[in-house]
Amino acid sequence: MPTLRFTPYAWSKLLYLRDRGETEVGGFGLSTPDDLFCIEDIRLIRQHTTVASVEFDDDAVTDFYDEQVDQGRQLEQFSRVWLHTHPGESAEPSNTDEQTFERVFGHVAWSVMMILARGGESYARLRFGSGPTAELEVPIDIAWEFPFPESDHAAWDDEYDRCVQPVHQTEWSNLKDLAGVPLDEEFVLPTDPRFLDFERSSFFDDEFDHF
Repeated sequence: MPTLRFTPYAWSKLLYLRDRGETEVGGFGLSTPDDLFCIEDIRLIRQHTTVASVEFDDDAVTDFYDEQVDQGRQLEQFSRVWLHTHPGESAEPSNTDEQTFERVFGHVAWSVMMILARGGESYARLRFGSGPTAELEVPIDIAWEFPFPESDHAAWDDEYDRCVQPVHQTEWSNLKDLAGVPLDEEFVLPTDPRFLDFERSSFFDDEFDHF
């Protein structure tokens, strides 16, 4: 069974970003060239967040993909491992998590949804979206053989402050009211198809043509 592994640096950064604020935080894992299941860094995308949801900014997703391709990374190195945090104790995927995972990654060859809860619980599931489709939970481990570069709290704080825009409870309630969503139901702001639906996105069609 494959294991999703994090370098000590990447794991430390994910823990720090998880605890930096009171909302969920989302991003992508950057894999090492020789091992697509070994995450060497975490990259946040500009996003609106609540305690139960993350909405990536459309233009920020485009910029992220362009940046990674320009740096010579293959698509599988930066867009297959979707990471996000839960501010509570449970790392079990919510209904919204499941719907997003299906819409965004349902057709790609393989993808991983990884969740880290503030209470310490973690969850990772590998999905094969082409060929004989299948899904299985995979273990998470730390790749201790990698060196321990020092943490960079200043840079991590800067990335968090640039990317994470919490939606306060009053704003969230107002948005629910405008959308006609009952206050006791989970609500996720609409997101551009370039992120949520590869199949209807000319942007991602263009990116796939590069590989």
